[in-house]
Amino acid sequence: MSNYRRYRIPGGTYFFTVNLLERHSNDLLVRHIDLLRESVKQTRKRWSFHIDAWVVLPDHLHCVWTLPDGDEDNTNRWRVIKQAFSKALPATEKRSAVRIARGERGIWQRRFWEHMILDEADYANHIDYCHINPLKHGLVKQVADWPYSTFHLYVARGLYPSNWSNDSDFLDVDEGWR
Repeated sequence: MSNYRRYRIPGGTYFFTVNLLERHSNDLLVRHIDLLRESVKQTRKRWSFHIDAWVVLPDHLHCVWTLPDGDEDNTNRWRVIKQAFSKALPATEKRSAVRIARGERGIWQRRFWEHMILDEADYANHIDYCHINPLKHGLVKQVADWPYSTFHLYVARGLYPSNWSNDSDFLDVDEGWR
């Protein structure tokens, strides 16, 4: 078994990218958005964390979380979210022989990408990255048109204007985030 090294800070803030196993032309996450929301809600009851930003795209998601003081375990939180979501869906996906032997579903990629937020500028960049993503992927013409994002909460709180990122200057900044 691989031993992954992750930078862990108790009570830290992290950016995540979590992907479906079969990403091409798969809209599973938005098709079952209520199930995903419920999976996150139930996980937060057991393993609390603060959602700083979140965007759900058809085949992957990005989010920023802050863990409780003294807690550095985001891995189990993701395990619980993925399991709850997977268990609630009928087993219709293709599975490899390895996944079948391990009793695993074929819905999620096993791992996720994580980045420890280092400072306020890094935090702001990753919050923006979450919110700009539907536009970046060509899913909408305006960020405000994507319904599965915390962008709307940020607008309601006065942190973004409703037409945020509609100019081409912002998209030039996005090029540096790849």
